[in-house]
Amino acid sequence: MALMHRLELRQGQSLVMTPQLLQAIKLLQFSHNELVAYVEAELERNPLLERADGADGERPAEMAEPAPEPASADDERQWFKDELAVSRDTIEAGLGTRLDNVFQDEGGAKAREVRAAEDQLPVSSSLWSGTGHGSFDDDEGPSLEATLAADLSLHDHLEAQLLVATSDPAERLIGRHLIDAVDETGYLAEDTAAIAARLGTTNERVEEVLALVQTFEPSGIAARSLAECLAIQLKEQDRFDPAMQALVAHLPLVARRDLAALKRLCGVDDEDLTDMLAELRRLDPKPGRAFGSGVAQTLVPDVFVREAADGSWLIELNEAALPRVLVNQTYHARVSRDARSEADKTFIADCLQTANWLTRSLEQRARTILKVTSEIVRQQDGFFAHGIEHLRPLNLKAVADAIGMHESTVSRVTSNKSIGTRRGVFEMKYFFSAAISGTPGGEAHAAEAVRHRIKQMIDAEPPDDVLSDDAIVQKLQGAGIDIARRTVAKYRESLRIPSSVERRRQKRAQGRGTQ
Repeated sequence: MALMHRLELRQGQSLVMTPQLLQAIKLLQFSHNELVAYVEAELERNPLLERADGADGERPAEMAEPAPEPASADDERQWFKDELAVSRDTIEAGLGTRLDNVFQDEGGAKAREVRAAEDQLPVSSSLWSGTGHGSFDDDEGPSLEATLAADLSLHDHLEAQLLVATSDPAERLIGRHLIDAVDETGYLAEDTAAIAARLGTTNERVEEVLALVQTFEPSGIAARSLAECLAIQLKEQDRFDPAMQALVAHLPLVARRDLAALKRLCGVDDEDLTDMLAELRRLDPKPGRAFGSGVAQTLVPDVFVREAADGSWLIELNEAALPRVLVNQTYHARVSRDARSEADKTFIADCLQTANWLTRSLEQRARTILKVTSEIVRQQDGFFAHGIEHLRPLNLKAVADAIGMHESTVSRVTSNKSIGTRRGVFEMKYFFSAAISGTPGGEAHAAEAVRHRIKQMIDAEPPDDVLSDDAIVQKLQGAGIDIARRTVAKYRESLRIPSSVERRRQKRAQGRGTQ
């Protein structure tokens, strides 16, 4: 059988994910902070991009009419001085203070006077005269970094105390390793035996240095357990008597509010036990949380929903959460004329393409967020009007089908986004809730609404009639919600609500404390 070779031409279509398309998809799911960081990086990287600082997206004045270039060296110096004077006036007016409002010694001013006399120039001729910062090469005035306050970390705070507490180099070395093993909450996260093996010393020596570190501030630092942390604080207050030792040794009973067992183990009556528990609550279970914590990121709403006069809902994008950029066409025309090599022309063309793509992508991202949010508000109208009890079951597919988008696009839009309402700021994912079937003939209920109803029932229960999970199931079924007991227990645990037995003990203890 002879083999035959032939050349065929076939035509077909396929979807190709270009790098820009992939980046646009990634841009869609960015949070506010991630988007701002990405745009700032693009502004630094692309010379054709400018920040749109004008109101309502207007072109900034410096983009419409660029500043004229100085014609000569003298004009350039004069132009520079004028610009510097304007900048100084703007800074002082905006900050409400002058740059010379800095405490410093007189050495810098005297040194400037000496140098000015040597150069036969009046001191007032300095560009920065009267500001207290000297000339540009003045290294005797304080730098900007010297005027800024630095956050003190927990490790730095402990190491400073270690240097004062001991001068033994071996103890300082062990102490630094122990301090490095302290986590952000203030607990020792590594075993002392492992530290001793790594340093080639005995565990007893490490324990001795650990006892020294545990005397540092904040009180209770470098403890290996909650009981040890509380014991350290009580010892410093001279309150670690035998009864308190027994109480700290049985913290699981304290968590369960088993007062009868605690009274028996501590050998105290009801009044003494109430005072001991109150004293225990005043202690700090996480002594390291005041140090080294990162800056809390504020949840910035991407969209605002407000009620209109006619009862409808006004949906507006949060302009402050949307970084706006413009393409500087004037600068592009100028550098394009001066470009000579192919490499320069290619670079300018790539910058222009990237800048145009970014501006279009940001506009498309804003329109998509607004479109998805409008559908969420339409579907969850009862929530915005009446509250969580009227939250309806909703999934991504329902929103995607209603607005004609793919389900994955809706998922990206609702990730890391939030909606500002009169009831607070909610993540967009909050409005997507699983459905819990109602009684035969009834409608389905949102899981979040059922969870909220369970919390309301438990908050309203009287101390002498604590609701069990079975009782909650019966009440919900009476309200037309078909739910299993294990589901109620799961929702209750997700709300961090203890069981009925523990709640009964807590309320009895509170009743005794108020008497």
